[in-house]
Amino acid sequence: MTSSRRRVVVTGMEVIAPGQSGTKAFWQLLTEGRTATRLITGFDPSPFRSRVAAECDFDPAAHGLTPREIRRMDRAAQFAVVAARGAVAESGVGLDTEDPARIGAVVGSAVGCTMSLEREYVVVSDTGREWLVDPEYAVRHLYDYLVPSSLAAEVAWAVGAEGPVTVVSTGCTSGIDAVGHAVDLVREGSADVMVAGACDAPISPITLACFDAIKATTPRNDDPEHASRPFDRSRDGFVLGEGSAMFVLEERGHALRRGAPVLAEISGYASRCNAYHMTGLRPDGKEMSEAIRAALDEGRVPVESIDYVNAHGSGTRQNDRHETAAIKRALGEHARRVPVSSIKSMIGHSLGAIGSIEIAASVLALQHHVVPPTANLHTADPECDLDYVPLTARDHRTDTVLTVGSGFGGFQSAMVLTTPEAA
Repeated sequence: MTSSRRRVVVTGMEVIAPGQSGTKAFWQLLTEGRTATRLITGFDPSPFRSRVAAECDFDPAAHGLTPREIRRMDRAAQFAVVAARGAVAESGVGLDTEDPARIGAVVGSAVGCTMSLEREYVVVSDTGREWLVDPEYAVRHLYDYLVPSSLAAEVAWAVGAEGPVTVVSTGCTSGIDAVGHAVDLVREGSADVMVAGACDAPISPITLACFDAIKATTPRNDDPEHASRPFDRSRDGFVLGEGSAMFVLEERGHALRRGAPVLAEISGYASRCNAYHMTGLRPDGKEMSEAIRAALDEGRVPVESIDYVNAHGSGTRQNDRHETAAIKRALGEHARRVPVSSIKSMIGHSLGAIGSIEIAASVLALQHHVVPPTANLHTADPECDLDYVPLTARDHRTDTVLTVGSGFGGFQSAMVLTTPEAA
């Protein structure tokens, strides 16, 4: 690594998160410590063990999508396109004046176009009664729903990206990994501008059934508002969510030359895999701690500079213990001094999208010097003994943020973000 490496900054972002859409509404919900979790409204959830979720109040037409776009695109793709357009608008990047071959797009997703695939299977199989399905009843866009690359293609078309365009799908770390891959593309000189982030819209019967089977989601259906409770002694599983966050990433010199607003710099990123178990985590947190240390090393950021840790904090017993151990292992004594919180307590777990949404929360924490709280944390698990900022947001000088993710398959990822001044 040389001192002349290309530096990568965030110049625009937009969030579609549970509750009201938009970055401003997202940050207001977080800083007020409110939750967007409720009983599922999109279909009848009564047959399922877990019937709560964090849904987006999202009207695609109100966000400027045409009837043709709405018919063609799965809900996840709609999230991504709206967020990408919003990020580009905030960045002020002139797509018509940039070389399109120097603009790329990376979209992360864990489950792709789940909602549309399930809907179309129900139609072609006559609600599952026909073993031999009739493709004549399928919509013409079924192939796009099957192939995850359609998500990246939609974003590329929306922003005119003719450079590197790809999908990253690494389970629940997809959102961090997609942005991390985009950062690498800018650093290596393959692009000057990347539109990157993640999307998922998994709140569907098939997804509920899958997580019911392994009892990963909470059965706390009588109290949806307080169902997601990371690090709390009474936690009993995560709450499913949905949404998207997209960013405009630029080489720092490129951004400064055009007078772009620099929201944050992405200083370091790393990913590891435990090669151990599809859903299981070793209690010592070794793999996540190694990802954290590698991200800090890449960004040349000393442990003591971390002002806030945006935790994965899913609300499962296994994950919260594993993550606590990883933070202690990676940060040493500083782990006792740094605030840690989980925004999943308020907006649920949107699978592949959540990593990007958590990056957005990290950027906002840097901008406002406020640490969002861990909602619903009343009685901490004795094994989770760090400063988890319970219930109420905290004013806190925040120049460097560490955000982490953990995903099925053993994926562990970490990213370090800094204010322009600190960088």
